[in-house]
Amino acid sequence: MSWWKILDASVLLLCASMYLGTGWSLVLFSFPGRDKLTVDNYYDQFVPPVERATKFFTWMTTVMMAAAIVLIVADWHSAYVIAPAVLLAGVIAATALTVKFIFPYNKRMEGHIRDPAELQVVLGKWIRLNWIRTLLWTGQWIAITSWFAVRLG
Repeated sequence: MSWWKILDASVLLLCASMYLGTGWSLVLFSFPGRDKLTVDNYYDQFVPPVERATKFFTWMTTVMMAAAIVLIVADWHSAYVIAPAVLLAGVIAATALTVKFIFPYNKRMEGHIRDPAELQVVLGKWIRLNWIRTLLWTGQWIAITSWFAVRLG
């Protein structure tokens, strides 16, 4: 197998691992602290990190889509195309979920929510959507890891 395919797939593995770690870090460490967030303290804990993550992951998602397409084209006439195709579908699904459903809640939280009940409703919906996104990110990681297992195993 050519070195550039391994390099391309390695970039995908790196990016998928970043998403996997981010998602499961939220689930395991951030979501359980939801009840400690108030209208007085949520903004600094939530908004700046989400803004930084959005900038970084927008760039990274573009790299992932390009790298997945390269691997799909390279493996087009073989069953090896399945893993990068599944990964690409997961990236597209997670991106659509983020843009269509999660970003509106990010914007509401950027607006300095002052009503405690509204904050809890927004956080609850944001957390549920991020559970779905974490599962999509997990699927992306499983897909590219499977590519390595089949190709190099």
